[in-house]
Amino acid sequence: MSKLTDISYVKGILSKHGFTFSKALGQNFLINPSVCPRMAEECGCSDTVGVIEIGPGAGVLTNELAQTAHKVVAVELDKRLLPVLAETLAEHNNVKIINGDVMKLNLKQLIEEEFGEGRTVVCANLPYYITSPVIMRVLEERLPIDSLTVMVQKEAADRICAAPGTRESGAISAAVHYYSRPELLFKVSKGSFLPAPKVDSAVIKLNILKEPPVKVIDEKLFFRVVKAAFSQRRKTLANSLSSGLSIPKAQTAEMLSEAKIRPNARAEEMTMENFAQITSVITKFNT
Repeated sequence: MSKLTDISYVKGILSKHGFTFSKALGQNFLINPSVCPRMAEECGCSDTVGVIEIGPGAGVLTNELAQTAHKVVAVELDKRLLPVLAETLAEHNNVKIINGDVMKLNLKQLIEEEFGEGRTVVCANLPYYITSPVIMRVLEERLPIDSLTVMVQKEAADRICAAPGTRESGAISAAVHYYSRPELLFKVSKGSFLPAPKVDSAVIKLNILKEPPVKVIDEKLFFRVVKAAFSQRRKTLANSLSSGLSIPKAQTAEMLSEAKIRPNARAEEMTMENFAQITSVITKFNT
């Protein structure tokens, strides 16, 4: 179904089914013929791998995945797209469309029922507004998947893949690096979509780690520390932690000193090891 990258064809089939784009759902469908084949290849798709796709749209990426994957299960929130997908993917007998909200579905159960113990990956062109929630849900639930390959806004891609301890890093950088090894694969221009968004995108791949790169005593506290540290980026780490964790400034300074961290350091300077050490010291002070 190579016609799915033909703008006239796509517009025609969408019009046929009375479909109009929803800004609220962040709908921008891929039409660049070179992007989807590359995403399908980069995500590790093969005849022994099952794929979960989030937001198939008109089925352009789904079509590419189905040509290689053992099975594709695509989760689509917008029920108006169901008849569109039924037509555009009619030639594939290894595709299942689920009309539902990926943030509400039991993904572990879905993987077990659809793929059993077979290898599974996630591949998606994510709407910008739901990028972080979807990524963090997949990672935090520790789903039995090999990787997560997604198209996101270029700026978000840079932040997600930024190594902790670098200027570009943020709370999501640390969270992503805790669960995975992220890669920025390639950029995608805004002209690759229908309708064209205002910004460029990028495809990233999060390779799931079997074990986190650092050992932490209290995982929930670790992420509270990370979130608090980046809650006020213009302030020093000491002030951000004091405010975000409701700890007196004097005690915060004492804890950072024990963790061998400068009192005027900033969150973006912190490595994963630094955050783990801060968590350890806080736990020690609270016992």
